[in-house]
Amino acid sequence: MKQISFRGVSKIYEVSAQNQIKALSHVDFDVESGSFVCILGPSGCGKSTLLRMLAGFTKPSNGAVLFEGQEVRDPGPERGMVFQGYALFPWLTVIDNIRFGPTCRKLPNSLENARRLLTLLGLEDFEQKYPHELSGGMSQRVAIGRTLANNPKVLLMDEPFAAVDALTREFLQDELLRIWMEEKKTILFVTHSIMEAAYLADEVVMMTGRPGRIRHRVAIRSPRPRHRSEPNFLQEYAKLEMLFRAEDHGLA
Repeated sequence: MKQISFRGVSKIYEVSAQNQIKALSHVDFDVESGSFVCILGPSGCGKSTLLRMLAGFTKPSNGAVLFEGQEVRDPGPERGMVFQGYALFPWLTVIDNIRFGPTCRKLPNSLENARRLLTLLGLEDFEQKYPHELSGGMSQRVAIGRTLANNPKVLLMDEPFAAVDALTREFLQDELLRIWMEEKKTILFVTHSIMEAAYLADEVVMMTGRPGRIRHRVAIRSPRPRHRSEPNFLQEYAKLEMLFRAEDHGLA
């Protein structure tokens, strides 16, 4: 079932009266409910802008963004955003960061649900810690937990693992896939990493340079669970890299 649709979406930023930046041009694609889609492209191609439009933070200059058949006009808890920066409240403990949204919305059982998420995230021993006491990987897991606490239908993830080291990044990728399979959320995940996109995604939406357009849509057919050194996966990665590098050199 189509859950998300971008229909002829363009975005122009007005820098000044004489200066405009065209970030996106006529973007069209759909996302199926429960799927894991990575948006891959060079810096400045409008990847994050697409997420912000779906989150309701930014409006398209032309076209429409649809969620479950309705045009997105404002933010809503059914569309949860996870940023590259953890954006945790430093004065709140881990569990209070996670339950912040449901508490503000006066949802029932916020403490019980936060503890369930701590267990899901492998952070049950850190309930009363503060953000400054956590590693980068732990902080990002708390940020994911805080988004999940609002029970969104879709997770919008804007390069969430870019700020951590390579080993932590691989660990977080595996953790995210485990959470995705348990929670059955739709995920749109922005990345610059070809390997990350190939490892995580059901489908990769590959964008051109600015103004961003859809260059390719590539289904990743390597079965799950995937292994980074497995021949089938490496073939998928090589195909994706070839397409991306061809675009990078203007050959696609």
